[in-house]
Amino acid sequence: MSKITCTSPIDGSVYVEKDVQSKQEIENLLKAARTAQIKWVATGLNDRISLVKAAVSKLEDMNDEIVTELAHQMGRPVRYGGEIGGVKERTEHMCSIAEENLAPTIIESSDQFERYIAKEALGLVFVIAPWNYPYLTAINTIVPALVAGNAVVLKHASQTILAGDRFAKAFEDAGLPKGIFTNIVSSHELTSELLKSRSFDFVNFTGSVGGGRNIEQAAAGTFVGVGLELGGKDPAYVRADADLDAAVETLIDGAMFNSGQCCCGIERIYVDESLFDDFIEKAKNIVEGYVLGNPLESETTLGPMANVRFANEIREQIKDALAAGAKSVIDRTIFTRDTGSDAYLAPEILINVDHSLNVMTEESFGPVVGIMKVSSDDQAIELMNDSIYGLTASIWTKDTAVAAELGSQIKTGTVFMNRCDYLDPALCWTGCKETGRGMTLSHLGYQSVTRPKSYHFKKA
Repeated sequence: MSKITCTSPIDGSVYVEKDVQSKQEIENLLKAARTAQIKWVATGLNDRISLVKAAVSKLEDMNDEIVTELAHQMGRPVRYGGEIGGVKERTEHMCSIAEENLAPTIIESSDQFERYIAKEALGLVFVIAPWNYPYLTAINTIVPALVAGNAVVLKHASQTILAGDRFAKAFEDAGLPKGIFTNIVSSHELTSELLKSRSFDFVNFTGSVGGGRNIEQAAAGTFVGVGLELGGKDPAYVRADADLDAAVETLIDGAMFNSGQCCCGIERIYVDESLFDDFIEKAKNIVEGYVLGNPLESETTLGPMANVRFANEIREQIKDALAAGAKSVIDRTIFTRDTGSDAYLAPEILINVDHSLNVMTEESFGPVVGIMKVSSDDQAIELMNDSIYGLTASIWTKDTAVAAELGSQIKTGTVFMNRCDYLDPALCWTGCKETGRGMTLSHLGYQSVTRPKSYHFKKA
């Protein structure tokens, strides 16, 4: 029997191992889920909402243990307290708008006709979640799917495999009917088989572009909807009229938090030439104040990357950039924990960069950011759009009208003004180009997990 193994980035030891479930075992679970969903969808909306909220409350009760587990599994420092705040915020919002957004659209209600469009649950929703924000990314689909009357099956990334167990326990302890939420441990090969055999009615995947292609190819011809949030190379533009201190503080945090392992983290920054030197100096001071170390220690502000392989990929990007003429801003000798041989990676800021370098065009997903000087809005927009990805973009200016105009020219899913690296649950989370397709959160998030069904009744 094959196993899923999570190697801790703290010390390279095996933190947890789990047996991969057999195809028959998973198929039995899916059959039970479909049976349970028939009763679940008949349950009142308010009861479904109450149980979902109760499960999130149970998850909050486990938070101290979860935070420590996350440090062991993927390296995020315990000082940041985990993800439960965002999980609660998104749950509360999606539950608060459920009644309005799941209600039928009435076309006519007269003596002669009843005509309306209902929004019906799809049936079985499959969530394939990533390791970088294992609770926040999963909750985006889990909550609206359950509230809308679907059963949910979760497959979590091997690096954060215990997150699936925590979700399952929370829903069980909250009293969710058996079979409505199912956590599975599946191999990539078996997952592809399940997708090809149309085992699910909707699939949401968050992960790499390559992983997204595999998911889409496996589901091809089944006519099952697939939501994909994939790679990113999110840019920021600091205009001449920006609040410089706020821009530096926010953007550098957006680039470095979680060791740069954020879906919408800032990976490239374009700064007006009048602010460039001051921006770099302030950014250098912030980054050189970080403490790279064991994520279990309270003074650590930057933990290891989730896997030594990821750290080595960033090291190679930095090495190639420096060899091509880029300049390092950071005194890396400060970060003695970075030995160059494990998952602990010193943060880096690079200047003298351009789009001939991979560090400015290919996803890094680590604690490195390239910063370029620009002389106009047009130049900044051209550079921001020079990417195969499109998740978010951040504009720093005091002029809202200018931000709106520039934002309309950027090919991306979300435009921020004077902030970054945040998911507003009232706004649609979506992307374009190789970042993928589909949508979660906001009222549009319910569209992914329901289908329209028309009713046309002619009265006697």
